[in-house]
Amino acid sequence: MSELRAILAETTERVLANAPDWARVEEAGLAKVLVPEEEGGFGGSWEDAFIVIRACGYHAVDLPLPQAILATRPSDLYPPMLLAAQMAGALQAALDLSVQYTRERKQFGKPLASFQAIQQQLAVFAEEAAAANMAAAAAFRAADLVEENGGDAEFEIACAKLRANQAARISTGIAHQVHGAMGFTAEYRLQHLTKRLWTWGSEHGNERHWADWIGARVAARGTSNFWPDLSSG
Repeated sequence: MSELRAILAETTERVLANAPDWARVEEAGLAKVLVPEEEGGFGGSWEDAFIVIRACGYHAVDLPLPQAILATRPSDLYPPMLLAAQMAGALQAALDLSVQYTRERKQFGKPLASFQAIQQQLAVFAEEAAAANMAAAAAFRAADLVEENGGDAEFEIACAKLRANQAARISTGIAHQVHGAMGFTAEYRLQHLTKRLWTWGSEHGNERHWADWIGARVAARGTSNFWPDLSSG
């Protein structure tokens, strides 16, 4: 990570971690992460924007920051990509909560995390969260390449949203299984994350929509192009 990107990540975390308001967001310049420096912005790339938007999901931020970032680089193509990043962040936050809870909660005198069945569930959860994060990051990298070299990032964005939707369906179930009733209490943070994941999963295309879209594109390209398309980039 470059020094500038590390500063952006640190600033984002500081601003969004504790009940942020829009004044603090504007003061930190987070909504202008894509705006050129000569126009008063951060001058960042879509990969820089990924840091900010993912953090919005991680902290379940109730501010239109992703939409404000998109407004500086408007496109009908990017809303699913932004949702994929938010979902990746929320999945990681739910995983962190689940790991912490199972380490602290005891059953039969032992932490829940010491039971093999719980460990297996958390391992699946970790795999899903990592896959969603990597797919979203790849889509943001593709968006940068498109702006540099032309083309489109539709396939990467479709894969990112589909993978995030799949991860949310699997992982939210695990999160609530390991938490039990605690996960649904109003005071506990988990349900604020899982409710958003369930909502975001249906926005800008559910699993069926993106699976059909990807399948139709692969079929249209033909079998001879499948491996070159899969392995390119």
